Amino acid sequence: MARKTILVCDGCGTEVGEGKGAVMRVNYTDARRGSKQADLCDSCAGQLAGSAVARRGRRPKSAS
Repeated sequence: MARKTILVCDGCGTEVGEGKGAVMRVNYTDARRGSKQADLCDSCAGQLAGSAVARRGRRPKSAS
């Protein structure tokens, strides 16, 4: 028998569709506190404070 995992947003409690949503992970500078993780839908992830972070690595040749 197959099992299906349903992802639910931790912010608003709605079901997150296939291929949608984001995972937010908070890492503390004090390693003893560990880290926390939350599953979010697209609308809740867009409302979070913060700025976009540049991607790491070299740019692809086609983009330059």
